[in-house]
Amino acid sequence: MANIKNIRNIALIGHAGEGKTTLAEALLFNLKAIDRMGKVDDGNTVSDYDPEEVARKTSISLSVAYGEYNGYKFNVIDVPGFFDYEGEMIEALAVADGAVIVTSASGVMTVGTELCLEYCFNHKIPTMIFVSGLDKDNTRFADTLAAIREKYPQAIAPMIVPYMKNDKFAGWVDIASGKFFDDKGALSGAIPAELNGEYENALAELTESAAGNDDALMEKFFEEGALSSEEIDKGVKIGVKTCSCIPVFGGSGLLNKGVLNLMDRIISLIPSPDEAKPYTLLKGGEPVEVACSENGGTLIHVFKTIVDPFVGRLNIFKVIRGSVSNGTTLKNVSKSNDEKMSGLCYIKGKKQDNASTITAGDIGAVAKLADTATGDTLADSTELVFPAFEMPAPVYSMAVSAAKKGEEDKVFGGLSKLKDEDISFSVSRNAETNEMLLSGLGDTQIAVICKKLKSKFGSEAVLKEPKIAYRETIRKTAEAEGKHKKQSGGAGQFGDCWVRFEPGAEDGVYEFVDAVVGGAVPKQFIPAVDKGLREAIKEGVLAGYPMVNLKCTLFDGKYHPVDSKEIAFVTAAKLAYAEGVAKASPCILEPIMHLEVVVPDSYMGDVMGDMNKRRGRILGTDQKNGKSIVEAEAPQAELTKYAIDLRSMTQGRGRFKAEFVRYEEVPPTAQDKIIADAKAAKAE
Repeated sequence: MANIKNIRNIALIGHAGEGKTTLAEALLFNLKAIDRMGKVDDGNTVSDYDPEEVARKTSISLSVAYGEYNGYKFNVIDVPGFFDYEGEMIEALAVADGAVIVTSASGVMTVGTELCLEYCFNHKIPTMIFVSGLDKDNTRFADTLAAIREKYPQAIAPMIVPYMKNDKFAGWVDIASGKFFDDKGALSGAIPAELNGEYENALAELTESAAGNDDALMEKFFEEGALSSEEIDKGVKIGVKTCSCIPVFGGSGLLNKGVLNLMDRIISLIPSPDEAKPYTLLKGGEPVEVACSENGGTLIHVFKTIVDPFVGRLNIFKVIRGSVSNGTTLKNVSKSNDEKMSGLCYIKGKKQDNASTITAGDIGAVAKLADTATGDTLADSTELVFPAFEMPAPVYSMAVSAAKKGEEDKVFGGLSKLKDEDISFSVSRNAETNEMLLSGLGDTQIAVICKKLKSKFGSEAVLKEPKIAYRETIRKTAEAEGKHKKQSGGAGQFGDCWVRFEPGAEDGVYEFVDAVVGGAVPKQFIPAVDKGLREAIKEGVLAGYPMVNLKCTLFDGKYHPVDSKEIAFVTAAKLAYAEGVAKASPCILEPIMHLEVVVPDSYMGDVMGDMNKRRGRILGTDQKNGKSIVEAEAPQAELTKYAIDLRSMTQGRGRFKAEFVRYEEVPPTAQDKIIADAKAAKAE
C-alpha cells in the first residue's frame, strides 16, 4: 500500500503521434514495471494492447500502468490523442493529479497541444510539457517553445536548455540549479560555452516566472534580483498547483533520455493526491468540495470500464477517501444498489496484479461488479455522488444495422456493452426514419466501434449514411372527389366524399373539419373519412414522406343505404387525398439546423464561405474567450459530414453544436433529386 503523499497520478496527453505511448514505455522501464521497452510500430507496448490499437499503431483507449521510483508510486495514464477520443482524456484528467503534455520538437504548436493546454487551464489541472523526439534530425526545441509561448506568454516556463551536438540531443542544463547533465542524466561538468548566453536569458525568465507565484519570493526578487535554486523550485511548484506556471522539459522517450529528469520533477512539482485541488461532488443536488484523504468513509470514483466478452467488465477507479479491501460491500450511489468488492487489483496495461487493499489517492481495478459502469460513485454511504462526466455531444452519426438478418439483438446487445467502455458515443432510434443511429465524435470512432463489435462479440454491423426526415406539404387549395365503388356479387361497397385540401392545420400537422350539410354523408361515416385521411398523410404524394400542415374539410359526398360501409369511406378518403394533394402544389420540406461554430479568428472566413456552399445562412458572429463564434442555419442534409469537414478545414481547432429549429421548403433542384432517390429506394 502506497502512502498518499508518495503517489503521483499522471496523465500523458497531447496530439496523436507525438510520442505519448513511447514516453509511457520509458517511464515504465524506469519504474521497473517492465524489463524492456516496447515500440508502437512493433505492437508490443504496455499501453496499446487492444488488437485495434496494435493494427492501427495508435492509442484508441486510455490505459493505466504503475511502478515505483525512489519510494514514490507512479500511476501512468496513457491517453489517446486523436480528436475522436476526447472522452478518454476527460475521464483520465478527472482522476489524474497532473498532466504531462507530450509534443514533438517540430517548431510549431500542434493542435493537440493547444487543445490540451486550453482544457487544463480551464479545469485548473497542474500541467507540464515534455518536448519529445530530441533524438531525431532537425529538431527545433526553441522554435517549439516560442510557438507555445506566443499563445501562453505568461505561463510557459522552460526548466532546461537542451544541448544539441551535431543536431543530436547530448544533454541539458537544469536552469534552476545551473548544472549540466549529459544525455544519460549524469552530472557532466561546466555548462558548454555555446549555451551560456541562452542559459542566462532562460534563468532570468524562469526566476521572474517563479517569483510571480509567491509574494515573499517576489519581494526578495525585487530586492536582490535573484533567487536560489530551491526558491525557484518553490515558486514553480506553487505556480504548477495553481496552473499559472507550466514547466517545460525535453528529451527522447524512444532513447529514454531526459525521462528520469522528468520523473524527478513530477515528484517535486506535481502535487500528491492530498495536495491536489478538491473534487466537486453533489450532496442532495448541491455541490460539495471533497479533498482526497486517507481519513473518512470510503469514496471511490469509477473513471473507466473495460469490457471483455470472457472476463466481463473491469472497472478502473481511484480511491478518493478512505480505503477499500477485498470483501468490502459498498453502495453504488449512482445506481442505488450494493456491490461486493472482490478481486481487487492494480493494472499494468492488460495485466492485473492482485491487491488486498487499495488506499486513498491510489488507482486500482475490480472485476465482475454487477451493475457498475464508468462515472459511478462507490461509497459506504449515500450522501455524496460524483456528477456525470461532461462529454462532448456526438456530432457525427451513421445508420447502423446488422449485416445478417436475425442478428439485430446480437449487434445492439454488443453496442450496449461497448457503451460501458466508451460513454462518448450513443445509439438511438430515429422515430421519423425508423433507423438506428450510431453517433459519436467522428468517423474513426464509429469505425473502431464496429471493428470491436466484430472482434469482441462476433457480430457484424453495417453502416450507411442516415436518412433525412423530410416532410411534405401543400402550398395551394384544391378540392377532389374520392369515390369508391365495388360490386362483385353479394354485398357491395360504396363511399363518395368531396374534400377540400389547404395549408394551415391548427396544430401544424393535420386538421379535419366536418362541413357536410343536409346529411350528404351520414354522421356515422364521417369518422371513417377522418380515419382514411389520417392514414393517408403518413405518406406524401411526391416521395412518400409524411404530410404536414394539412387542413382537410369534408364538405359533400354521397352514400348508398345498403352498400355504404366504414371501409368504403376510408378508401374514398384516401382516393380524394391522392388526387387533391397532387393538385394543391405539393412540395418537400427539409429540417433546418441552427449551428454555433467556434473557431480561431483565422478560420472564420473559411467557415463562413463553406456555410454558404451548404445552402446555409449566416445569422451573426461574436467573440468569446479569444475565439470567433459563427451562428448559422443550414439544411440537415448538408451537414451529415460537417464534423469531418470542419475538422479538416480548421486543422482540428473548430467545434460546433447543432440543433433542429424548423422545416423549410426544399429548392426545386434539390427536390428533384430527393424524389428520384426515394423512387430508387422504393424500387429496391
